[in-house]
Amino acid sequence: PQFPHLGRPLDVENEILVSSGANEGQYACWTAFLEADDEVILFEPFFDQYLPSITFNAGKPVYVPLHPPSSSQTDPTSDDWKLDFEELERAVTPRTKMIVVNTPHNPVGKVFTREELERIAEVAKKHNLLVMADEVYETLTYDGKEHVRIANLPGMWERTVTVGSAGKMFAATGWRVGWLIGPPDIIRPTLAATTRIVFCTNSPLQEAAAAGLERAAEFKFFEKTVDEYAQRREILVNAFKDLGLQYSLPEGGYFVLLFLKDISKVKVPEGYTYPDSLKGRGKDFKAAWFIAQEVGVSTIPVSEFYCEEHQQIGERFIRFAFCKDYDLLKRAAERLQKLKDYL
Repeated sequence: PQFPHLGRPLDVENEILVSSGANEGQYACWTAFLEADDEVILFEPFFDQYLPSITFNAGKPVYVPLHPPSSSQTDPTSDDWKLDFEELERAVTPRTKMIVVNTPHNPVGKVFTREELERIAEVAKKHNLLVMADEVYETLTYDGKEHVRIANLPGMWERTVTVGSAGKMFAATGWRVGWLIGPPDIIRPTLAATTRIVFCTNSPLQEAAAAGLERAAEFKFFEKTVDEYAQRREILVNAFKDLGLQYSLPEGGYFVLLFLKDISKVKVPEGYTYPDSLKGRGKDFKAAWFIAQEVGVSTIPVSEFYCEEHQQIGERFIRFAFCKDYDLLKRAAERLQKLKDYL
């Protein structure tokens, strides 16, 4: 078979591993390749599952932040979150084993450009590093944004494992069906690890995922999904526009980051109490708590996706998800208007 957009025939026995969700596949890969104190470079903010999966396997995460747009910038998008390539180069040490590249990115929604991926690839080749390309949101890009696979770039197939997810593709995350694609030298050791972790992935839902992949083109499933999610995105961002709040428009995935600069204008009632669990956490935790309790909309504080050293970057934002049905999103948009009472 030739996997979509990978541009090469694949050996199903040696270059594809079906995993019990993308998370398990990533965990198995780190089990296979990390020795004690091997370093894995993560771009912040990062999907929170990476950290325990790396540290449980005796690895050491090294953090390189994506730099967000200024709060004074007009109509910022996820593309305005930029990687400092000098910082990336300085993060590499003799112990570095791997770089994780998540595109489209959770939680920012950034779709890394070809030029950005080429520069990351140059660092990986220069220092002989593996790359884990977490592409679970590959079918969710908006506004004509191109999803580029780093494994397709010159000299990168042999050092890249590409991660996919039927759960994200088909909005069925409970199925726990994912896959890794890469050269035999990466897939075989990872298969040995996954055999000891879960042994195998359940057959009925593998069949269901395969049927979905085989028939998606016939029904234009992914094209329709993008259109529907773009409408969901519009419902959420229009609510922010109505409130005059600034947000970072995502070009991929299904999360929107709201700047806390404007939320800081919210007049919290004097003497308002927060739970003890928020002590020592960023101001984004307090904002998320207040909105959940007083407005009835749950959000995620973005500092949770950062290391302690860079927490101040993340606490400028809270994350909203639009992977919900239309009616629920419309109710959330209506509830958010209650913030006017506190502005």
